[in-house]
Amino acid sequence: MSAGDSTQKETEFIEAKNNWELEKLYVDLASAKGKALTPVEKKFLRGLLCGCSPAEIASIVYKSRSSSTVRVYLSNGLYKYIEEMLSNEVGYSVKVKNWSRVTHLLEKAGYKKNWFQVQPTITLIKTTIDQDTDLLEIKSAQVQDWGEAIDVSGFFGRTAELTTVAEWVVQDRCRLVVVLGMGGIGKTAFSIKLAEDIQNNFDYVIWRSLSFASPLEGMLNQLIEILSPNAQISSADTIESKISQLIDCLRRSRCLLVLDNFDAILGSSDGNETPASSYVLSQIRCRQGYEGYGELIRRIGDSQHQSCLLLTSREKPPEIAAIEGKKLPVRSFKMTGLSKKESILILKTKGFADCKQEECRVLIDWYAGNPLFIKLVASTIQELFGGSIYEFVEQGTIVFGDIRRILDQQFNRLSDLERQVMYWLALNQDFVPVQNLPRDIIPGLSPRLSQRLILEAIELLQKRSLIEKQAANFYSTPVWMEYVIQRLLEENFKLSEEKEKGLLMGNTIFAAQLKNYIRENCLNAEK
Repeated sequence: MSAGDSTQKETEFIEAKNNWELEKLYVDLASAKGKALTPVEKKFLRGLLCGCSPAEIASIVYKSRSSSTVRVYLSNGLYKYIEEMLSNEVGYSVKVKNWSRVTHLLEKAGYKKNWFQVQPTITLIKTTIDQDTDLLEIKSAQVQDWGEAIDVSGFFGRTAELTTVAEWVVQDRCRLVVVLGMGGIGKTAFSIKLAEDIQNNFDYVIWRSLSFASPLEGMLNQLIEILSPNAQISSADTIESKISQLIDCLRRSRCLLVLDNFDAILGSSDGNETPASSYVLSQIRCRQGYEGYGELIRRIGDSQHQSCLLLTSREKPPEIAAIEGKKLPVRSFKMTGLSKKESILILKTKGFADCKQEECRVLIDWYAGNPLFIKLVASTIQELFGGSIYEFVEQGTIVFGDIRRILDQQFNRLSDLERQVMYWLALNQDFVPVQNLPRDIIPGLSPRLSQRLILEAIELLQKRSLIEKQAANFYSTPVWMEYVIQRLLEENFKLSEEKEKGLLMGNTIFAAQLKNYIRENCLNAEK
């Protein structure tokens, strides 16, 4: 290390020496750790004592916007040493819940200069306990209820996404966060991993799947019983009053509630539109008997409290559209596919340790980094193609089995207009500005569709995670293009009248050509 580097290290956050008993703190923490603090640990401690967040420390020390390294050092090191040191002194279990509590706890413990000159320090902290009981957290009081959460011990990747959403929840104190993405993209595992990473910032962590959820009244009763065991719950209480009880609980304690698979309680298009109404859009709304969940979302997002509700869904709930924003306490996060590096790791765990890079990348491009799709197709390749990715690619079919079922679930929810937009985007595979979508997109429909309906269809398809956007242009991923073309071919095949065959025969021929184009383009892109 150069002299310049050494000087820089000594001068970072040097103002902490002016206000804190640094040397005494170094010694006491070293005793709790069992050995001396490292220079990096001392530097980060000084940063905390100067009131800097992990992100600000990372910016100053590493000239980086990513705070993940600093957070790891703090969570695995300094926070534990501080907890151990203070717990040993007072005989209570002290919990450092986040970076902003460090200065508060250490100030009350007497490490700040010119605060109270009372000896011994242990007497000071015991007095503080009587006056300010919320300063010391009893670990056994933290309640966690993970329901039927899956094991995510093998979770990898998504570091940047986890950091972003964690900062929204912990630092920005968002009240409502919605994690969006198409089926199979990994929303469930993401929500569990996120909750595990940030659980120490909350008094309560409750994770629930809505895949087989009871109507809202039953869910509210469960949540209130966990958060307020002594609460009186009456069958005569209205849904509105129970939501109010829940929000009171969210105000009294710092709670993280996770409701996974929110789209499971959303209604779907009945598929019985008449020709006269075939261009009417199927709005996103809750199924009959589950409408109260929309009111729950709206009120948790609108009300003042210190907790966070995290939802995962394939479709964006309409209730958050008016109250979300980048700088507001209600936000949504769109999950996309894994990177090529992360996707290749999945293939390796499935037994493709020696696969050719170009072959792996073809699969990843076809399935747009969707982790579930990659796992499913990897199993098929092992079972039916002797582990040969090349032979699977050569046979040409990329949408089948469980992949087809997952895509069917989302496509069947669409109105006729939304389906026609999907057809048009698949048959015009370049990036398409919304103004280029034709108003006569549904064959034989008169009069032409209004621009309003076209805009609403595009907006809904985005909310349903079915189309992607780059700048002002829209497009379908290869797996969706292949699926939509399959549907188009199947629907044309079912037509019985010659006139109806004539209406779509041109599209059928083009669709067959496009299938070859998609496959060849994905293969050639890696050569």
